[in-house]
Amino acid sequence: MSFVGETATELSMNNDTRSLSIPLWKRLLDRLGIYIAIIFLFPIGLAISPEFFSGSNLLQVVHAVTLLGIVATGCAFITYSGHYVDLSIPAIMASSGLVAVSALPFGIAVSIISGLATGLGIGLINGYVIGYLRLNPIIWTLAMAFFLDGFIRWIYGGHQVYPDATTSAGAAFISLARGELVSGIPYISIIWLVLAAVSHWLVKRSRFGAHVELTGAAYDAAAASGIDTRRVTMSCLCLSALASALAGILLTSLSKQGTFTNGLGYDFNAITAIVLGGVMLTGGKGSIIGVTGGVLFVGLLSNIMTLAGMGYFSQLMLKGVVFIAVVGTTSWLSRKSGKEEI
Repeated sequence: MSFVGETATELSMNNDTRSLSIPLWKRLLDRLGIYIAIIFLFPIGLAISPEFFSGSNLLQVVHAVTLLGIVATGCAFITYSGHYVDLSIPAIMASSGLVAVSALPFGIAVSIISGLATGLGIGLINGYVIGYLRLNPIIWTLAMAFFLDGFIRWIYGGHQVYPDATTSAGAAFISLARGELVSGIPYISIIWLVLAAVSHWLVKRSRFGAHVELTGAAYDAAAASGIDTRRVTMSCLCLSALASALAGILLTSLSKQGTFTNGLGYDFNAITAIVLGGVMLTGGKGSIIGVTGGVLFVGLLSNIMTLAGMGYFSQLMLKGVVFIAVVGTTSWLSRKSGKEEI
């Protein structure tokens, strides 16, 4: 058999003993698995409480996970690019909210811009260190989280700040997270859906999305092909930080207080939703549609546990078990298909 004229890639494919055909059930599980899991949650919820399937309860679930959805949508770019997760997300949310409230005397527009700029500034630092200096993303963002937590406690003397509802800017800030397009559908949920739609287009239809995918799937190959992987990494960190800053401002508006504890736990819940949605922790595979499904799954699971009367710590343990199970299953399926993923 002659191999004259065949490329190295073709030769490699000819000698590959793995099956190139993927079974239909695996393709469906890969693309729709999280939504199949969501469907299975409904009979469980109905068995626990007949109120589970009511329109008001389902709207409450969507409202409850909106901020998580915003955070997870931004953070998905980091995971998709092969850099796992940003552990400084809670600190970014808290810092952005505090700065936004502090800037309210200068007007609502300055307040929002200041909060977003704070998040973007932190994202630029994270992006430069991780993208250009190639420090470990987990270690660096954890260190950044510790630094920011201590810094904002020092700057604000450990005190909370409150928007002054008697001023027009303060009243407008408080109403940011409370406005509704129609009864029961808040503006912040619309913001999440629009952000998810734009992010989906970026990931699947833009050149930037293709660069992020290749960077996550094969960093060295992406760099060798001419892609500026350092800039791609920085961009992903900045997008995540901006989304976290937006969520932090809205969370501060919702709670009517800026405090260093705002955003606590959003990093773990975000990566849980991202992994549940099918994004590989090692990058290069996943979709924003899947991440959206992961966020909804987390919200429905939390709602079911609340209806069942489970306490906060019991809910945390169950979420941890779900996360471990999903990562383990994903790893097993990846090895079965011949990929070395985690």
